[in-house]
Amino acid sequence: MSQECTHNCDTCQLNCESRENSGIQKELPNAQSRIKKAIAVVSGKGGVGKSLTTGLLATMAQRMGYKTAIMDADITGPSIPKMFKFSAAAGADETALIPAVTATGIRVMSVNLLLENETDPVIWRGPVIAGTVKQFWTDVNWGDIDIMFIDMPPGTGDVPLTVFQSIPVDGMIVVTSPQELVGMVVQKAVNMASMMNIPVMGIVENMSYIECPDCGKKIELYGESRLGEAAKLAGTDVTARIPVQPKLAAACDKGMIELFEGDWMDEMLKKIL
Repeated sequence: MSQECTHNCDTCQLNCESRENSGIQKELPNAQSRIKKAIAVVSGKGGVGKSLTTGLLATMAQRMGYKTAIMDADITGPSIPKMFKFSAAAGADETALIPAVTATGIRVMSVNLLLENETDPVIWRGPVIAGTVKQFWTDVNWGDIDIMFIDMPPGTGDVPLTVFQSIPVDGMIVVTSPQELVGMVVQKAVNMASMMNIPVMGIVENMSYIECPDCGKKIELYGESRLGEAAKLAGTDVTARIPVQPKLAAACDKGMIELFEGDWMDEMLKKIL
């Protein structure tokens, strides 16, 4: 393997041992699936609101009339199922896995929708986890989908590498929060996007501010917004700020994210659809 290897065999011209043994190629989705666009939602660290962003974007796209899906690639920390109410868990037939469907029609596949108990831990090694994510693409009958959001685990490890190498992702949304430390880890995510030749379509700053219920003033709890710096670093002008809002948090806890009210991400969604 070259010392300058980017782990992106798609754009590499070298016939090195790593390339020959990797077996890496873009996987076709399940034969019954037709997915027009796939967007990865990533973060350099955990706890910044990546799953919240995924849920909001999917809810808004579905409201706009797009056939929408969520692939929960955060196998060891799946939080997407808690945000939505399901009348039934994910299932299977003779040919494929069948995603669960939310109240408004969003199709979702998550490991927590396959476990007998949602609190059962997933104690798997990296290659098994990465293989499961790949199966969510190849073995699930998604049907006709206009846009799929892939909720990624935090960081730049096995699963993001597997997704970007094997799934034809059209772009990524990077989620951050105002703290300076997060600016550093955002750069890691952006650098990975560049190495994998995946365009950054937008930057979301979660927990950006809280709005005073009496006067409407925006209070930046975690310091001055660094969204402009992050967007410049990522080479995009598509940005969004999500406030700290107790009602939104309560809706997610109750599985009612599809009832949220807010226009924080309207412009971003219009630009990525």
